[in-house]
Amino acid sequence: MDLGLTGRRAIVTGASSGLGRSTALALAGEGAQVMIVSRSHERLNAAMAVIKSSVPDAVVHAHAADVAEHDAVAAMVDAANDAMGGVDILIANAGGPPPGGFATTPLEAYLPALQLNLVSTVAMCNAVVPAMRSRGWGRVVAITSITVREPNPNLILSNTARAGLTGFLRTLAREVAWDGVTVNSLQPGLHRTARLEALYDDLEAVESSIPTGVIGDPDDFGRLAALLCSDTAKFVTGAAIPVDGGASHGLQ
Repeated sequence: MDLGLTGRRAIVTGASSGLGRSTALALAGEGAQVMIVSRSHERLNAAMAVIKSSVPDAVVHAHAADVAEHDAVAAMVDAANDAMGGVDILIANAGGPPPGGFATTPLEAYLPALQLNLVSTVAMCNAVVPAMRSRGWGRVVAITSITVREPNPNLILSNTARAGLTGFLRTLAREVAWDGVTVNSLQPGLHRTARLEALYDDLEAVESSIPTGVIGDPDDFGRLAALLCSDTAKFVTGAAIPVDGGASHGLQ
């Protein structure tokens, strides 16, 4: 299926590895220009090499930034405008805050978590959505977590920040839908990334806990994110979509 993304211009944050890199790869494979963003120049260069090896004619730009800093977000968008002439697609992705529950998480840990996993995406939307609205086309896809749907007792910071982000995205979606801009989030469960392999010693046990019997493939996730950016998905907005192999138990 041709997703009709040739020539579209995308920013993908948290794109040096894992789900972010796979999403950037999928967009590049569909003909979109992509700016990949991460804090590390070295890791960005490695990610660019991976994308170019899979899609030799890909147009990929790299920009180092910490999206938790407002000035860095503004500079990132300025760089994207200079390199690509604008931004049609925003993939907002950031790593999770430290684990912990209520009793073990100090009050001062909440503000950095909210800044990273909530306010940074608000800042990115503030920077790119007005131009999307004026052009009559835009896509915002936030990569959150299945913990928004089913909170993990040891991830209180992530539960709190990403649930707040989901509320923001749903509100924004209704406000900008008339202007041809869709806003959605994907809620990943366990995917075979370097982080997962570092966290779990027994991946066979992890697989057995997932109803599909397999750990998620990051490249499958990336292709789903790209589909949400296509005209085929123009009627999908305000959605928070679980991508977890059926692991969550909730009705919503």
